Amino acid sequence: MGHLTRKYIMILPIVAYGDNILKKKSEEIPVGTPLQELIADMYETMYNAHGIGLAAPQIGKSIRLFITDGSVLEDEPELKDFKKVFINPVILEETGEFWAMEEGCLSIPNIRESVSRQENVRIRYYDENWNLHEETYSGMAARIIQHEYDHIEGILFIDYLSPLKKRLLKAKLENISKGIVNVDYRMRFPKASKARV
Repeated sequence: MGHLTRKYIMILPIVAYGDNILKKKSEEIPVGTPLQELIADMYETMYNAHGIGLAAPQIGKSIRLFITDGSVLEDEPELKDFKKVFINPVILEETGEFWAMEEGCLSIPNIRESVSRQENVRIRYYDENWNLHEETYSGMAARIIQHEYDHIEGILFIDYLSPLKKRLLKAKLENISKGIVNVDYRMRFPKASKARV
């Protein structure tokens, strides 16, 4: 009997703020590890949640993998083909001016805050076929990469906010960690779940 291929793709629950996995530095993946099924599940999960990037810690896996697809951002034509898989990425350099923009995160729903990042990023990574690349990205593509790369380093976008801003968000963040949040996608909450979906 030939190799059985899986006939379905799974939509996985997205890990909510407050789960320790989001604060951990992720592990390197041994080169050659088969990841096709996991990557397919991650894309399905990301599209279901209307995201443009998703990192493995957000689905409960502490490994150095993230995916992007910026093609939904119609006002950003340079992202038309920005559908990529980044395995064991290493940011080699960040250059250029800092620029601020509102960011959000599927693990921290309904919160958007301004984050300053540098405009260019040079990154080395493996693609889904374990081919090694070294590339430079600018603007919105660089920002998406920087945001997702932070996830595998255990950093969240709210970590860039001032202490005052964080205090103002404290109650909202606590509610997310308790599952008191309105979302239209599946989430996994660290405390007793009371999700209103």
